[in-house]
Amino acid sequence: MRPLDAGSWPDFAGLVERHNGVWGGCWCMAFHPEGLSRTKDPEENRARKESRVREGGAHAALVYDGRVCVGWCQFGPAPELPRIKHRRAYEKDLGALPDWRITCFFVDRAHRRQGVAAAALDGALQEIARLGGGTVEGYPEDAEGRSVSASFLYTGTVTLFESHGFERNRRLGKHHWVVGRTVTRADVRDGRTAAS
Repeated sequence: MRPLDAGSWPDFAGLVERHNGVWGGCWCMAFHPEGLSRTKDPEENRARKESRVREGGAHAALVYDGRVCVGWCQFGPAPELPRIKHRRAYEKDLGALPDWRITCFFVDRAHRRQGVAAAALDGALQEIARLGGGTVEGYPEDAEGRSVSASFLYTGTVTLFESHGFERNRRLGKHHWVVGRTVTRADVRDGRTAAS
């Protein structure tokens, strides 16, 4: 695992380019304040993402197979990632915003169902702990008992988050949940990111 930064940008970009910009050229910009629109093409999304990374305004944990980046988990402070899925329902019962949000996963199609998403989530939690910790929320989908293509589980699964110590807080939409946990600096030292 490596954090997404200027040094690892070429690895991240290589993974995205191998997958046609991810979801039609998103470049994992949908959750940032700029979001996506019909007027932004994939090249503009790429340029905006690279600019955010180089300025320290985009966070992700990158997972590697040898020297090749094969997946990531996007995370960041709530103001960095305000455009979450089911936002209207989320804001209806809004208390305090979390310190951190985990919004997006992507795994290379040749490495799916091999534990890459779990490694990416663990990497994100380690980075959050290294950066000072705090309250962390995710917005995963409950896929239990349902047939869902792995390529559509970009917010992760409830089972994945629960295996890393998250608890369900409230439902968002038919199959999505707000899940949360607290991460401390000690978690990275003690290797306790998999469960609190």
